[in-house]
This record gives sequence, C-alpha cells and structure tokens, in this order.
Amino acid sequence: MSTRDLSSVGLRADRQAAVLRLTITRPEKLNAVTAELIQCLYEQIAATDARVVVITGEGRAFSSGADLEPGAGGPTDGTSGGGENTLTAANRLLREITGCDAVVIAAINGPAAGIGCSIALAADLPVMAEEAYLLLPFTNIGLMPDGGVTATWAAAAGRVHAMRAALFGERIPAAEALQTGLVAATAPAAGLGELVDRWAQTLADRPRVALARTKQAINASTLGHLPQALSREETEQEALLAGADFTEGVQAFLERRQAHFTD
Repeated sequence: MSTRDLSSVGLRADRQAAVLRLTITRPEKLNAVTAELIQCLYEQIAATDARVVVITGEGRAFSSGADLEPGAGGPTDGTSGGGENTLTAANRLLREITGCDAVVIAAINGPAAGIGCSIALAADLPVMAEEAYLLLPFTNIGLMPDGGVTATWAAAAGRVHAMRAALFGERIPAAEALQTGLVAATAPAAGLGELVDRWAQTLADRPRVALARTKQAINASTLGHLPQALSREETEQEALLAGADFTEGVQAFLERRQAHFTD
C-alpha cells in the first residue's frame, strides 16, 4: 500500500534497516482506529521482512480505541469500506502480531484504551511511558473486552487482575502495569523513544530465525488459547453490538452523560 493510501487512513510506515515503525496518525482523535486503519496495520506487518516492528501513536495518545463517531468506520458503522467490521479486522491483526516472525514492540506513548489497549498488549514487548495508562472501558458502553485482551491480559497479570480491569473499566497506570507484568518496561515520556530505539536496534542485530522461534515458543506456551478467545469474543461481542445497551452507551458517551442501561 502506498504512503498516500496509508496517510488517508491515519497511518505512517517508516522503514530503517531491519526495523519497521508504524505510527497511528490521528492525534486529533487521540488515534482512535477504524476497520480500514486496522486492516492497513495488518497488511504492513504481514508483508514485512523486518526483524522488529514498532507500533506507536502520534501526539499524546497511543490509541483511544475504536472511533465511535457515526460515519467514521468504527463499530457503530458495522463495516469498513471493504465490507468488514472492526472486530473481524482487529482479530486478524492480533493473530498476525502474535504469530508473525518479527518481534513486535508497542511503544505506548500515552493512553491505550479499548481495542488500542488490545493491540498494545498483543505485542511481544509492550513498553510504556510513565504518564500513560491502560483502560478497558468496554462495559461502560454495554460491551465486553475484545481483540484477544481477555487472554493476553490474564496471561500477563493473572485472572483476578484482568477481571478487575475489565469489570470496573478503571485506568491502570504505568507503574501498576509494570509491577503486574503487563508491560516490559516504563520510561519518562521524553525518554520512551530512546528506550524503544535501543531495544529495537539490539533485536535487529540478533539472528532473525532465533528471534522468531523464541517468540513462537513463548506464545505457544502462554497464549495457546488465544484463537479460542478471539472466536468467543467475536461471537459474544457481535450480539452485544446489536443490543440496546450498546446504542445507549455510545449515545451517552458522545453526549457526555451517564448511561441508562436496560439489560
């Protein structure tokens, strides 16, 4: 896909030697993602022969999640321009992140919420700015967590921690994310790029096959149930997306008021 095409959906790809950097470039929307943007992320990762892929966001957020504005191509619109919904596109991306040969680093430069959080935690090495936070706000709008995060969060931090984060939808600060094993490292916002660049270069100098086999072995041991989790999330989420509580939750979010759920 050309640079112009990527720019039109809010993504920038920069390749330097063995490192591919993918930056979500919708800062005015806190890098909220659409099905088309997620599809472009997938295509870039699937096509690369880079040893390392870095995913980050432009501006003050990593990603605020799916774009909920009507007409934006998010879950409220059902499908992307290609006829595929956000959740299906996201599940394909998550399978690619966890299954590809490249080591994927998520440079969580700011808040990572919803599907943005799911993408970050699917990375092999999530690295987080000290000022950032993780958030699973799904139940606030009548949904359940998706993008494999019911598996990745629990695998990293344990069942009870995942339950608390998902049911209450509370912000998890960087210090807690590091302490519980959700992220590999934290750094002040000003130093995050330097840390990520150093890690990426170190890994880029390692043998590609050895890196890939190591990643695949660890993911097989800890995330072998991820395909089932993605399938379950997609089935259950589709039902919730069709419900009245989701409609009310999104409307309340857009109107900045308290939601009144009926289920």
